[in-house]
Amino acid sequence: MRVRRMVDATGSVVVIGDALIDEFRTPEGSEDFVGGAALNVAVGLARLGVETTLVAMVGDDSDGDKIREFLAEYGVRLIATPSPRGTARAISDRTDGEPRYSFNEASVERFIEFDDRVRQAIDAAPFVVVSCLRFDSAEQVALLEGAVADPQSRLLFDPNPREGMLHSVHDFVANFERVAATALLVKVGDEDAALLYNASLLMLTEGLISTGSQTVLSTAGSDGASIATASGILVQQPITLMSEPVIDTMGAGDATLASVAASLVEARAQGGLPETGDEWQAVLERAMAVAAATCRTRGALLQLAPPAASVAAKSA
Repeated sequence: MRVRRMVDATGSVVVIGDALIDEFRTPEGSEDFVGGAALNVAVGLARLGVETTLVAMVGDDSDGDKIREFLAEYGVRLIATPSPRGTARAISDRTDGEPRYSFNEASVERFIEFDDRVRQAIDAAPFVVVSCLRFDSAEQVALLEGAVADPQSRLLFDPNPREGMLHSVHDFVANFERVAATALLVKVGDEDAALLYNASLLMLTEGLISTGSQTVLSTAGSDGASIATASGILVQQPITLMSEPVIDTMGAGDATLASVAASLVEARAQGGLPETGDEWQAVLERAMAVAAATCRTRGALLQLAPPAASVAAKSA
């Protein structure tokens, strides 16, 4: 069991979203990995020492068994909601050069049931983290909004849109913006800005702040990340350099969100959330180091950042 010592916090952080099997097809063959953005965040939090519960659709099939075993290995509690179409599966086909992505019906039609088990876990959680929920479903978003009390002090979310899973960009954007205006923190990336708005990440970040978002975590791949707050704080952190080569960027965004969430758990346990630019800078610096370490291994499993002496910030 790879279970780390848990941070002293009131209740288990609840992560809501997708858990699936990532299938990678290459000319050499096919390989499966346990994945999903929400699952990556949940396991990442556990590896950072935070007690974590994952709420996700997991089928009663062999793929679902792999997910359950993986979560148990890392000490993440699972609340599996009904998955009548089986376990979700995402396929990355690289057999013909450029990668092609596709998703099975369970992925495209995913839907989280907010039953008594889920609501009780949410009520007891210091924070609720959402990633890759079906934001183009008004019914799904309404269930989320009805289940999370005081979202302005507890809800962190990443819309994480995926082109092959979108039913309606218009509905997705409308629901996303409404939730973003009430949440404690929203994470967005440059690919999100392009897919949902055909705009730059800076434009999306400024737009979210102007429409009521408290805190926006913006990630730009190799260009690092930034945190902007409604109070006017803006901190930026370049990608962290390490001596080892980049092997795989999959999971870097999920690792970033997990690290920021862990920092907020620790800050609240010590008396309060970050308020100053220096405090947010420290949160972001840690997240970039964790993301960089994750990129040094194959797959999306969050990797713990090495001591500060072995990393260096990329110069502007």
